[in-house]
Amino acid sequence: MVTNLLRGIWRAGPVLSRTVAAIGGGYALAALFSVAVLALPMTRSQAVITGMLASFAIYTGAVIWVFAVRSAWRAWGGLLVAALPLLLAAWSVWSSSAGASQ
Repeated sequence: MVTNLLRGIWRAGPVLSRTVAAIGGGYALAALFSVAVLALPMTRSQAVITGMLASFAIYTGAVIWVFAVRSAWRAWGGLLVAALPLLLAAWSVWSSSAGASQ
């Protein structure tokens, strides 16, 4: 009985990991993109609207990616690889706005 329960949990692990990656990782990727787009050479209001609109496509693409790859490890790895350049761009926006507010 306990062995069957543990087997069921073990089989559900990758699906649970992909679900968390799709929801949490997709949201983080979309949020990073919406901030990183502020680093582009356009007016601030235009960048905000562009980031908000594109974040829906980014989130959808992340969810599709997570369930399309072969393993949950590749899903997390792909999200991480996509998030790193966005994090650098977002960091430049955060650091430049932090200096302006002081």
